[in-house]
Amino acid sequence: MENLPTEHDDLDEETLFIVSQTFKALSEPTRIRILHLLSEKEYSVNQISEKLSLLQSTVSHQLRFLKNLRLVKYRREGTTIYYSHDDDHVMNVLEHTIDHARHT
Repeated sequence: MENLPTEHDDLDEETLFIVSQTFKALSEPTRIRILHLLSEKEYSVNQISEKLSLLQSTVSHQLRFLKNLRLVKYRREGTTIYYSHDDDHVMNVLEHTIDHARHT
């Protein structure tokens, strides 16, 4: 017989904060576009800016937000910094949500 929890565990403050910040990150269209692009491969700020027709300052600002939440990571190659996604769980949520939106 399967052991089912008899009580629903309440979420601690740290977990609640991380979850709310993650949804905040996914609630902004520019961040969604950047994360969706980074689901393909890594890109530099210039490449993201060109592909999404955004100002470099906008891209840098949004990447800083995403980096602080550990949703993107970066690596340096010479003077260029390349960004890629850093959380498969969040990327799965994003892709499922995009599929859901396209399905309806």
